[in-house]
Amino acid sequence: MAQTLTVTEVARNFAEYINRVSYRGENFVLVRGNKPVAELRPVPAGKKLAELPSLLASLPHLSPAEATQLSDDLAAAREEFARVEVRDPWES
Repeated sequence: MAQTLTVTEVARNFAEYINRVSYRGENFVLVRGNKPVAELRPVPAGKKLAELPSLLASLPHLSPAEATQLSDDLAAAREEFARVEVRDPWES
């Protein structure tokens, strides 16, 4: 939840609030004349969705033999799971 601060308070202690945003991840709503005028919050970190294709292309790929082995392992796991008796954990 964002804390509400006056623009004057933030201006007088700007470095302190920047540090709180930067190191603690705090959010602030800045008000002037009791009206919200701005937010002071951390910049979202991470990748943009548009970068996903190049990110996926940069990952290592399975060889055909590895892909076949993975497929076989998944099929075996599915067969094993199908044989397991499903039981309601809430039954006495």
